Amino acid sequence: MIDMLIERIKTCDNPTAVGLDTCLDYLPDADKKACKTLQDAAKAITQFNYALIDRLHALVPAVKVQVAYYEMYGVAGMQAFADTLAYAKQKGLFTIADCKRNDIGSTAACYSAAYLGGVTVGEQTFAPFAADFLTVNGYLGTDGLDPFTADCKKYDKGIFALVKTSNPSSGQLQDQIMQDGKTLYEHMARIVTEAGADRIGRYGYSDVGAVIGATHPAQAEKVRNEFPSLFFLIPGYGAQGGSADGLAVCFDRHGLGGIVNNSRGILCAYKKDAYKGQTFAQAAENAVIAMREDINAALRRAGKCG
Repeated sequence: MIDMLIERIKTCDNPTAVGLDTCLDYLPDADKKACKTLQDAAKAITQFNYALIDRLHALVPAVKVQVAYYEMYGVAGMQAFADTLAYAKQKGLFTIADCKRNDIGSTAACYSAAYLGGVTVGEQTFAPFAADFLTVNGYLGTDGLDPFTADCKKYDKGIFALVKTSNPSSGQLQDQIMQDGKTLYEHMARIVTEAGADRIGRYGYSDVGAVIGATHPAQAEKVRNEFPSLFFLIPGYGAQGGSADGLAVCFDRHGLGGIVNNSRGILCAYKKDAYKGQTFAQAAENAVIAMREDINAALRRAGKCG
């Protein structure tokens, strides 16, 4: 799976994932005011997502759909989540279900079945929220990763496990020094690397990747150097403060090895002065193009342009 994502990134010349972390407040005022129920909100969000996918599918390789933004609208919201994933896939995009699932044993296997594998009812198998990749929290240990990596092998899917997250307080735990002198996040990176050691593709990257925040470039560079087979899902660009020059350390000398998520900077681009008067879809397209040029220019400055 990771080879196909990398090929799509190369085709688009764009290591960007559009974060469809869509809530009602991000929609144009007229669409918000028309909503009176959870069902109305979910329908409006779905149509907003569809319009963005229609506009952006030829420019970007992937979308990341954050489940929390849909769960808060209840059952209707989860239908919007499922419909968004399915529509993005239909348009040729790779899909990342951002759920950060965390459990062990049979419970983890159930989470994996929901997003990566399938559920058999009678004689038919269903994929409830089918995605190409799933974010997971491996900080419970290897038995919290095993069910997910098993389904990666079985269904040719991928995961991104939390290693060094983009939030400001991540260092409270993840940067703690262990007895061997390594940080906790370095230990986590090693666990994730070992979990995906048998899933490495022809570009040298594994289907079992890591979430590495753009807001912590020094730590990201350390992980890139120590664990070269880890493909990074990189949050934190834009609204969270991560810069293109800062995140360049996440990529290898060929400009590969990561995909950068941007959510609010694209979803809400139409609210910015730079895109005043444009529709939300037009503004999103221009924001994606600007982001692509920003990242590629940073990679060239870092000598990582292939």
